[in-house]
Amino acid sequence: MGILAAGKLAGPDYFILVGYFVLMLGIGAYFYRYMKGMKDYFSGNNKIPWWLSGVSFYMSGFSAFAFIAYSELAFKYGLVALNIWWFGIPALVLSIVLLAQKWRRMRIDSPVEYLENRYSPLIRQVFAWQGLPVRMIDDALKLVAMGMFLSKAFNINLVQAMLFSGLVMLAYTMMGGLWAVVVTDFVQFVVMAAAIIVLVPLSVREAGGLATFFNAAPEGFFNMTHPKYDWFYIVSLILLMFLTYSSVNWGLIQRYYCVPKESDVYKLGILVVALEVVGPPLILLPAMAARHFMPDADAANIYSLLCLRLLPVGMIGLVIAAMFSATMSMLSGDYNAAASVLTNDIYKRVIHSKASQRELVFVGRVMTSVVGFVAIGIAFYMIKSGSNSGGDNLFRNMMKLFSVATAPVAVPMLFGILSKRINNKAAIAGFSCGIVTGLLILFLVSDEVDILGKMIKCENIILWATTAVTTAAMLIVSYLFPSGKEEIERVEHFLVRLGTPIGQLAEDNKADVPGTKVFSPFVIVGVSIIFIAILMAVILPYIKEQQVAFNVNLVLVIGLLILGGAMIYYNKGRKD
Repeated sequence: MGILAAGKLAGPDYFILVGYFVLMLGIGAYFYRYMKGMKDYFSGNNKIPWWLSGVSFYMSGFSAFAFIAYSELAFKYGLVALNIWWFGIPALVLSIVLLAQKWRRMRIDSPVEYLENRYSPLIRQVFAWQGLPVRMIDDALKLVAMGMFLSKAFNINLVQAMLFSGLVMLAYTMMGGLWAVVVTDFVQFVVMAAAIIVLVPLSVREAGGLATFFNAAPEGFFNMTHPKYDWFYIVSLILLMFLTYSSVNWGLIQRYYCVPKESDVYKLGILVVALEVVGPPLILLPAMAARHFMPDADAANIYSLLCLRLLPVGMIGLVIAAMFSATMSMLSGDYNAAASVLTNDIYKRVIHSKASQRELVFVGRVMTSVVGFVAIGIAFYMIKSGSNSGGDNLFRNMMKLFSVATAPVAVPMLFGILSKRINNKAAIAGFSCGIVTGLLILFLVSDEVDILGKMIKCENIILWATTAVTTAAMLIVSYLFPSGKEEIERVEHFLVRLGTPIGQLAEDNKADVPGTKVFSPFVIVGVSIIFIAILMAVILPYIKEQQVAFNVNLVLVIGLLILGGAMIYYNKGRKD
């Protein structure tokens, strides 16, 4: 048993949590006044620094889902959970090399805006409307995962936990737009890193040290694969992640086109890849170590049980804040990106084309609220229908959802960027055939199918089938029904624009929306980091008898104070 382990939440834990939420809402309120136009609200007016966008990209790539579902996999199966996570890195690198610069050259305010010029207004609307429910269902899954953790740690109702976390992240996203999202993501990254750094040494120590952790592990614990998650499953996951990173995850695409310069997208990419290499082992190591000292624990709640066993008073609040951080980062980015599609691609394009910038910001805030409340409602339905039973089940549900919805949209979007041969009719045919194929397999095929003596999961069959059918339908229709003269000219114009570097078109140098203020984020980020350091310093007296936790926390406090102070100092002399 961990020395002085709290076993439950106490006053210092609630102090950390309240302070954390006050900070999140404060950041949203701070940026509220800067949102003068739609570009401010949805793309940061293309002024967001690469390091902020990169950390936000990383934080938006996972949620408490990672702590719940991946930690359950790590506790049950060991190294395979880390491999599943790491094998997304090749997909990430490929998407950055092929597409990151092109997304910046789109000069867009929403991820599906370019489809009208490349294909047609119909494709733009179809992909917008199709993507919205997919994103909201995925967000609901993340809320369920967050609620599962909080209900266990707080011993409160699961619905109450989800409602609370959902409303807080919705509030600051609605107020401050993309600027609030990326700044809170950075602060949340700091909180999450601090929590992980505290929990890792405590869990390894409880397991008897690194030597015991490796030498006394269960048989097969460090195998690269598991019968349930074999190489075919991992290769399928790489394909899914490439399609997701490249075209259908609106929140991640948004991080590419919100930076000032083309070169920034590669700096952003290098940072994200580095974080994806270093972060997952630290996140999953505690759950793997728990097999040594909690072998009979409930795998679905292993992270919360670890916290309650190992962490002293005050530290539990920090880790729970980290769970909030991970989920808030993903959901806030999704809310803002989905609202950008509703505002730019539906409201402005279809309902009120001459809307003022002030009206578009107001509509953006309304749409953010709509997306958030719908996601919360779907999460409540999942709880009521019993679809939240464990991280393993959550992981499978997520895979099925994206296997059906990803390829029919991603393949036309990718061909539209990388090739001039695919036309509008082909995109419509590919999307239609892919969606129908995915739904038929989902409803007609069992959870696993024996193919040539090998059991293949339904979601893998769906992914490969929808990718193949979508691609084949597009190629066949493009060959049988070639583009007319008008479409050829439109596509040529689009590709010329896509090949023109930022700064070489007249629109790249036009004035910002009147009233837009160009500012440096260093002060607000620095102050926020110092605020987190102060919160952590306050709990030091409560953990002074647990030497390991005290020393780690003290080092973190000093480091955060130095980092926050350095950012404020660096801002001196800069134009605000």
